Amino acid sequence: VQLQASGGGLVQAGGSLRLSCAASGRTFSNYRMGWFRQAPGKEREFVAATSRSGGNPYYADSVKDRFTISRDNAKNTVYLQMNSLKPDDTAVYYCAAGVSYTYTNPDEYMYWGQGTQVTVSS
Repeated sequence: VQLQASGGGLVQAGGSLRLSCAASGRTFSNYRMGWFRQAPGKEREFVAATSRSGGNPYYADSVKDRFTISRDNAKNTVYLQMNSLKPDDTAVYYCAAGVSYTYTNPDEYMYWGQGTQVTVSS
C-alpha cells in the first residue's frame, strides 16, 4: 500500500485542520488505519486509529474529544479532523496501515505515508 498524507499547515491555537491520507496499490479496506505524530526531539506517538470498516475509532487521551478519525473505503482515504488545536499538537503527522489488533504500537503497522507538518501557533 502506498500512502499519501496531506492537509497539514499553520493554524492558530483553537483552530481546525483536516488531514487526508490517500491509499493506493492494495485493497484499502483490508487494513486498519492509524494516525501518528512526531514532534522534534520526541518519539513517534499514537494519535488515532480506526478499524477496517471505520467503526470502533480509538484515540489517544491527549486528543480525545478534539480529533475525529474517519475513512471512506470507496475513496481509499482516511481522514483526521482536528479541532481546538493546541501548540502541543505541533508535529509531523503520519498515516499508517496495518492488520494488527494493536492499534497504538507503531511497530505493528506495515505501511507509512510520508508525513504532513502541522504547526499550531499560540
